[in-house]
Amino acid sequence: MRGEGVVAATTIVNAKVFDGTRSRDWTSVRFADGVIADCSAASATRDGDQVIDAGGGTVLPGLIDTHVHLVPGALAQSLTFGVTTVLDMFSKPDLVAEAKDQAGSRPDVADVRSSGVGATAPGGHPSIMYAPFPTLTATDQAERFVAERIAAGSDYLKIFSGTGGLWPSLDAGTITALTTAAHASGLVVVAHVSSVAGVREVVAAGVDVVAHVPVDAELDEALVGRIADAGIAVGPTLATVENTLGESGGAAVVADPRLADALGEAWTRRLATSVSGWNGRRMPPYSRAEDNVRRLAEAGVTLLAGTDAPNPGTVFGASLHRELELLVRCGISPTQALAAATTAPARVFGLADRGRVAPGQRADLVLVSGDPLTDITATRGIDRIWRAGTACDRRAFVASAAEAEQLDAFDAQVAKAVAAVRERRVTR
Repeated sequence: MRGEGVVAATTIVNAKVFDGTRSRDWTSVRFADGVIADCSAASATRDGDQVIDAGGGTVLPGLIDTHVHLVPGALAQSLTFGVTTVLDMFSKPDLVAEAKDQAGSRPDVADVRSSGVGATAPGGHPSIMYAPFPTLTATDQAERFVAERIAAGSDYLKIFSGTGGLWPSLDAGTITALTTAAHASGLVVVAHVSSVAGVREVVAAGVDVVAHVPVDAELDEALVGRIADAGIAVGPTLATVENTLGESGGAAVVADPRLADALGEAWTRRLATSVSGWNGRRMPPYSRAEDNVRRLAEAGVTLLAGTDAPNPGTVFGASLHRELELLVRCGISPTQALAAATTAPARVFGLADRGRVAPGQRADLVLVSGDPLTDITATRGIDRIWRAGTACDRRAFVASAAEAEQLDAFDAQVAKAVAAVRERRVTR
């Protein structure tokens, strides 16, 4: 389906190009019918092309946020910040179906993949946000649970390990059975963890991706080595972890006008005043999160950039740029951080048509004015965005009906979570 922003062909000239793994000597990228047709050191322009002069800016693959939770408007807001694909890590079937319908029929929203409902124990995380939904109580229910998720349209399986956490948890045998059943059906398995013990549990089960970096203790060398040897990827979601541990990550996002200008007043106000931490509970230092990510990176573990938006202090799209900055603070290079939001998630989740700038790939492209290979925050200086060749209007979302619906849904979800936590404290 050709959107209004698609022309016969578009050629970008006078650009630097990061192809998803490294900087190339190309200065020109040409795309047509939603697909990249040519990348070259000389101008790839042909007669009749729309020509975009990058003025020395950098062309990047469209960014992929590997950890979000859908609310209305999430896809439109994500695209505003150059996030052309989002990976949803728990949403109920009706919301997933609606989001996939939007992504398949509209050029002005990000594409989406989803786990749908994740596997957890009755009352386990994230029940306070999403209950009621199907749960498991025994190992012999694993195959049926996986089959039901596939029938519901899940693209991969999400499993929740509660080991070391505050909530009821699946036992190790059920986690292993779920992983085996999912792999037998060709699904990637993502495991939520909240502790180092939880990491050990899901690594032993053979999962493909660990979601969140634990902060209750240091990741020991032996465990990090097992993760690396098994080829397990880790999505630290530092953009959420920093807020949970009392850092003012939301305020840091809106302090950069390159992000705040495209957020609008409503989200800027929410992020600037978002409450960090867990209401006085003693929490580990945020520095431990970055130290654990540093250990993983030094061992060669594949890192995936994800935000866990819309947790307090985060917002769709903009917070992925914060995540990239935090990953670089952990000691990886800007090139590695960009790969964590492009080629790495495309490879891990089997998205073969995106994540790279190369002929034959989807024309999911972002043009930024600076050079993020020397300054990762240059990803925020967005000049243009194309989603499958369609140019994005970055101003369309703010103050729109879609934003109003999103804010209402977000506020209702936060209120539900707060009420559930208060009730749990009263009954404990």
